[in-house]
Amino acid sequence: MSPSSARKPATGFIFVTLVLSIVGFGLLIPVMPRLIKEFQGGDFTSGSYSLGWIVSIYALMQFICSPILGSLSDRFGRRPIILIATAGSAIDYVIMACAPSLAWFFVARIIAGSTAGVLATANAYIADVTPPEKRAQSFGLLGAAFGIGFVIGPVLGGFLGQYSLRLPFWFAAGCAALNWLYGYFVLPESLQPENRREFSWKRANPVGALLALKRFPAVLGLVECYFIMTLAQVMLQTTWALYTEKRYGWNPLHIGLSLMFVGVATGAVQATLVKRIVPKLGDTRAVIIGMCISLLAYIGYGLAPYGWTLYAVVCFGAFAGIAGPALQSYTTKHIPADEQGAVQGVFAGLASLAGIPGPFIASHSFGWAIAPERSFHLPGIAFFEAAALSAVALYLALRSFRRDLAAPAATPVSPA
Repeated sequence: MSPSSARKPATGFIFVTLVLSIVGFGLLIPVMPRLIKEFQGGDFTSGSYSLGWIVSIYALMQFICSPILGSLSDRFGRRPIILIATAGSAIDYVIMACAPSLAWFFVARIIAGSTAGVLATANAYIADVTPPEKRAQSFGLLGAAFGIGFVIGPVLGGFLGQYSLRLPFWFAAGCAALNWLYGYFVLPESLQPENRREFSWKRANPVGALLALKRFPAVLGLVECYFIMTLAQVMLQTTWALYTEKRYGWNPLHIGLSLMFVGVATGAVQATLVKRIVPKLGDTRAVIIGMCISLLAYIGYGLAPYGWTLYAVVCFGAFAGIAGPALQSYTTKHIPADEQGAVQGVFAGLASLAGIPGPFIASHSFGWAIAPERSFHLPGIAFFEAAALSAVALYLALRSFRRDLAAPAATPVSPA
């Protein structure tokens, strides 16, 4: 019997798991681009290109493996997958902390991407233990976990990075190890035996998992929207540290503090406003309003003339956080209990798929736009590209919701 088998599953358990995971990830954001740039002799353009490749290889492996881990969680439970994911993160961080060359970063990212299953499994965990009418609130709590993780992680990473660019990697490895211990000794299983199903390679491969969504038209209709929306977010995340260093001269601590502010603003919205706003607006309107805010925020980031103006844009953009929990809530209401893990694995796989071209496009656009031979520099180009993608995602969401509303009307209902 596992040490946690007697405990009752609850959102609080998975909340702690995600906080520890995001703290470890957040530690690296202020320092990894700078360390990669050092491997390239300090050149911004070459460093940005290398960063794009490294982030993309992680996303490629995550895209391939996330549906497998999601289906395995439907067969064996959520807890074992969380343990596998956190162990993979710890190995990744140790390799990067010791890496003598850029090639070792690729090795570490391949390992991490292959075992990256915390987010999808956490979403499935929440679906296991939360009634449908409260899922938007619970997914908002997970958003708050991200906020708290980004409050602690980036600023701590920026602080430690002032002493050594390698030190945050060791600290992140410690967070992952602590997360594994928490998962093994404290985290209970959430998936009941009667809701488990046999593992199938047809559902576990990325293409098969996507095709399986044909049985859920309401979910399938939002797949394109989710992919484009995530692609825009990935482009922002990839270039934030490079952009703020190049345009405003920020050091790792300044970058960490800015991300801490993002975490505070995001966490405040997710923890306090989602549970009040989404039930009043409804899932569909919350998604649409949140995406409109996101589009305007991307434009604001790209136009901000001074570093301090970014903080004003962050305060506005944080309200876009109502879209994610509402979208998660909407999709979970259209799928059965024994397939939550697989579907969440698909969405995690889509996020990973967006992470393949996203960093490549953003980093290469940034490198091209700031290259010395350019007569006109446009360091915010990736943010403008993200805004254009958000407009496309908004259109796809509106189209999907209209189709879903029209579907019942097209099906005759027999009188009682």
